[in-house]
Amino acid sequence: GTPYQGEFKNVQASFDIDLTNPGGCNFSVTIPIADIAVDGAEVKDYLMDIEMFDVDQFPTASFQATKCSLQSVNSFTAEGSLTIRNQTHPLAFPFTLDIEMNDGQPRFHLTSEVTVKRLEFGVGQGYWANTSTIPNDVTIQVDVYAGQ
Repeated sequence: GTPYQGEFKNVQASFDIDLTNPGGCNFSVTIPIADIAVDGAEVKDYLMDIEMFDVDQFPTASFQATKCSLQSVNSFTAEGSLTIRNQTHPLAFPFTLDIEMNDGQPRFHLTSEVTVKRLEFGVGQGYWANTSTIPNDVTIQVDVYAGQ
C-alpha cells in the first residue's frame, strides 16, 4: 500500500560543528509530537493515542549527539541517541551539510535520511504492534536550512 507520511512542525534544534574538526559536534533536537501534520484528523488521533506516541505522557521526542565523523567532503555521521516515549536507543545519524549563500549571508543546508524501528521505541502497542498495517521500519527524512 501507500506509505503513510507526516511532517513534524515547530522542531527546536541547535547544531554546532567545526567543519575543520568535526569530531566534537553537538546536536540537540526536540520534536513536539502533537505538532505533526498528517492527512486527516483520524490519522492524527491514532498517532496521538496511548498505543502509538502516547502524546499525553510523552509530548516530545529528542535526538542528542556529541560526536561526529567525516565520511566525505560534505557527508558526516553523528553518533547519538534518539528518545521516543521515554525509550532511548543509540542512533547513527548520517547527514550531508552544504553551505550556500543567501542574500550575501552563509546558510547551512542539512539533509538526511535514516530508518528507525518504531517498535523499539514502543510506538505501536496492542493492535498497532502488528507490522502488516504500519511497517516496523520507519524512514525519517530531514531537510533543514539554518543560519549561523
